[in-house]
Amino acid sequence: MNALSRMLPRSLLARTFLLLALLILLTTAVWFSLYRYLDAEPRARDTAQLAASAVNLVRASLLAAAADKRPRLFQELGSREGIRLLPAEADDRLLPLFDSRSHRLLQRELAARLGPQTRVAAAVNDEPGFWISFRLDEGDEDEFWLILPRERATRNVAGHLLGWGALAVLLTLIVAWLIASRISRPLRAMAAAAATVGHGQTPPPLAESGAEEMRRLAGAFNAMASSLERHERDRSEVLAGISHDLRTPLTRLRLEAEMSLADENARQGVIADIEEMEAVISQFMDYARHESGEAPLDTDLSALLRDIAERRQAAGCRLRLTPSELPRLQLRPKALTRALTNLIDNASKYGGGEVWLQAAADAETVSIDVIDRGPGIPPAEIERLKRPFTRLEAARSGAGGTGLGLAIVDRVARLHGGRLDLLPNPDGGLIARLILPRR
Repeated sequence: MNALSRMLPRSLLARTFLLLALLILLTTAVWFSLYRYLDAEPRARDTAQLAASAVNLVRASLLAAAADKRPRLFQELGSREGIRLLPAEADDRLLPLFDSRSHRLLQRELAARLGPQTRVAAAVNDEPGFWISFRLDEGDEDEFWLILPRERATRNVAGHLLGWGALAVLLTLIVAWLIASRISRPLRAMAAAAATVGHGQTPPPLAESGAEEMRRLAGAFNAMASSLERHERDRSEVLAGISHDLRTPLTRLRLEAEMSLADENARQGVIADIEEMEAVISQFMDYARHESGEAPLDTDLSALLRDIAERRQAAGCRLRLTPSELPRLQLRPKALTRALTNLIDNASKYGGGEVWLQAAADAETVSIDVIDRGPGIPPAEIERLKRPFTRLEAARSGAGGTGLGLAIVDRVARLHGGRLDLLPNPDGGLIARLILPRR
């Protein structure tokens, strides 16, 4: 069963067309076989009638013609009707007609019309034709062969039927292809729209046309996509309002701490707590931001990585960039910058040392690696850590955070049609690999 499944085409269009084609071909084959079976007896009867008429006509002509006129009669029959006459010999070598139902019916009909002594052959003495034996009189010892064109015994009615049948099958297969494509086209459009939703974007509305089931399905999908977009927009607005409302009192608290607290250590501690709260709010906003609002741009990826590295180095991060030649890609620069900044900050925070940023390209993808020498992540926890608000305190040095950094990077990767892989570093630590398709 598995081998059969692998042999079958994968697309719905191809599978539907294959099933329709098999049904058409099987139906045509059954119809043709049934026609040949039902047509064999009347065709054998008609052929036997024509052959018997020819034999009776030749016999009557020979009996009526004078002996000296018979050669001329033989010549006229041969030239005008394609009929030849030869005397039968005792040592004639006969090749019987093919052993088929139609030929057996033909022999039976000829025997009924010309007598049981009638012999029929497909060739005599290696000369092909439709050979029929007869005697001038029932008591006559001399026997003759009447040789008709072979087409008289094997009329190619099946050939004409095959030609017209092949044309009908071809036209039916074309219609089957149109039917299958009409079924699969809206499903392909819906699959593409679902992939767009999966990348965090809003697809254009699907056409609500065609069969009732397809219209209802497209309408339900459009309603779902619209609802998701509305919820995403509402969430962003709510979080933006919360951020705005929180930053104002935090700013007042910071000023109050700087002006009111005389103890330097207490003042710096309060300011550090306020800065951490502002960082948490910023990360919430990064996660809530609707990245698909940024249009893709033709981007020099090498220059973008250099710019990110310079900014993080200026901020005090021990980052080492390995330069490489990378292709220009259609990217969302702000979203990608935010994702790589998160990876670099995570590596610097949890790795506790130097961070390496490097990239490479092949024929289909571009991979960007952020490498650290920290404690790494257990393989069983990798997928869980890509979910929002998830942290692994014990594995990554117990530092705090919101648990949104990897979720933001994973969302940006899917927005670009790529993925985020978290791999163990052979030298110890973690390799956060962002894989982007070349389009």
